[in-house]
Amino acid sequence: RDVPNALVFIDKYTQIPRFLSPIVDFCDSIPELSRNDQIASYIGEQFGSERNLKMAVLADYFKHGFDGSGDDGGSCIDGRLTSSWNWTSRIVKKNYYHAFMLSGFQGFDGDFK
Repeated sequence: RDVPNALVFIDKYTQIPRFLSPIVDFCDSIPELSRNDQIASYIGEQFGSERNLKMAVLADYFKHGFDGSGDDGGSCIDGRLTSSWNWTSRIVKKNYYHAFMLSGFQGFDGDFK
């Protein structure tokens, strides 16, 4: 196999904040969201608590975002990045997706506001 040059890996590593930043931003926004009584009620009814909502998102991401589902026989980083991108593409089917949307989430591919 050909060994990729360093620029290929730099490009791969620069993708990481594109999917981690929205997750971190969402988790950080949960207390602020909960200041709204209706949203706090929704979080309580659906997840039990703010902490449970945060843990549901993080547990799901760490379970599926690094599961190797994107492995195509390439480098380890390729498979893990693809697994993470696969997870982001499935977020609309997650039970916490509506909470993401209430936080102002726009997507994982940049700010389109």
